[in-house]
Amino acid sequence: MGTRGTKIVGVDVKKLVKMLNKALADEWLAYYQYWIGAKMVVGNMRPEVVAELVQHAGDEFRHAGMLVDRIVQLGGTPLLDPTDWKKQANCVYAPPKDPKVVKILKQNITGEQCAIDVYNKLLKFTKDKDPITYDMVLKILADEVEHEEDLQNLLEDLKSR
Repeated sequence: MGTRGTKIVGVDVKKLVKMLNKALADEWLAYYQYWIGAKMVVGNMRPEVVAELVQHAGDEFRHAGMLVDRIVQLGGTPLLDPTDWKKQANCVYAPPKDPKVVKILKQNITGEQCAIDVYNKLLKFTKDKDPITYDMVLKILADEVEHEEDLQNLLEDLKSR
């Protein structure tokens, strides 16, 4: 942990690490939800949906890495046990029990909307108090907003067929 780097953080670092760990749990669950959904999905526009789900899974994996890096920079410990992911998550993991394209898309839209709320809260918590975390969260939030739009567009395309 860099001493000068943590001195510029104007929020309760323990609380921030806890919030970041909860977001980390969300990212791992989102990664898996997208990844397994891409393997299971069936129906119209399957190739387009699989491509989008795989891309989003990669983004969620990248977000998890960003969060872990920041948690460590702040002197915290990232969640080390995958069994903690569901316990710590803000957002609900929805297994693809019904692998139809529409159902998978709707589950993932719900997940993205939750992620948008989580990162918006983190933005508000760090605004003008922790520029490093704020900048990272802003980048992740931009991806989550784009994911929601991508999925909603695919759902609209399906409805118009």
